[in-house]
Amino acid sequence: MEQQASEFIIATRTALSQASALAVQYSFSIVGALLLLVVGWTVASLLSRWAHEGLLRVRGIDETLARFFANVIRYAALLLVFVTVLGQFGVQTASIIAALGAAGLAVGLALQGTLQNIAAGIMLLVLRPFRVGEYIDTGDISGTVREIGLFATELKTPDGLYRLAPNSTLWNVPITNFSRESTRRFELKVGIGYDDDIDLAQRLMRNLAENDRRVLKEPPVDTFVDELADSAVVLTLWYWTAAADFWPTSRDMIKSVKQAFDENGISIPFPQVTYNAHVPGLAQPTARAEREDA
Repeated sequence: MEQQASEFIIATRTALSQASALAVQYSFSIVGALLLLVVGWTVASLLSRWAHEGLLRVRGIDETLARFFANVIRYAALLLVFVTVLGQFGVQTASIIAALGAAGLAVGLALQGTLQNIAAGIMLLVLRPFRVGEYIDTGDISGTVREIGLFATELKTPDGLYRLAPNSTLWNVPITNFSRESTRRFELKVGIGYDDDIDLAQRLMRNLAENDRRVLKEPPVDTFVDELADSAVVLTLWYWTAAADFWPTSRDMIKSVKQAFDENGISIPFPQVTYNAHVPGLAQPTARAEREDA
């Protein structure tokens, strides 16, 4: 009985000794892990802040893009800290990294369309084919840009509607930016009658453009005969304005040209078509009969 009690005491002491050793060992691991977490969190935040401020100093880098890359750096640093902390407890980090890689691949395949929009958004923010406040047209999508995000771009259509366009639909098509250049050329085509005075019509069009203060002096105003159409002689007027004055100037110019032509007796003919009908069995009038009827 005494021998059993002695063995029990020895076993208890051994267990307590091993538990103390493990407690000491894991206490150091826990303290080290906490220190790594605190230091890693601080370093990740500092790296993110430095990256954000540094990217903003780079010309052409958008605020959204700078914030995105700063967050990527921060989360990458935190992931490295997390894997290091697990290594403190003897966890095989290689298997964890492999599992994270497999999970990332699965998520990437599941969110393929979303990732495509993110990639397109990064390219739009880097290359800047359009900026906030500019009017663009892709053929299917048009409007004034209100915000460029990583996933989609917000636009306002000319009739005041809100439109959200995925970035991939804007990146993979030609984009016409109506606001990027500071000046624009307006082209006005007007058809006049064949009996009207071409020189007078051209002079009227040129004077109207040159006397408009919104029309630029350089490049100079130009008018020319563009086409001898079926029902009219087509005249073309070219002039340049500031991009902001393009639409109001063009609307006023169209109205002024019409009024000037009316005041000077220059016609803008309707399309005319002459039909010659032949009815079988009906005698056609001869030239002599036509003269007698006249």
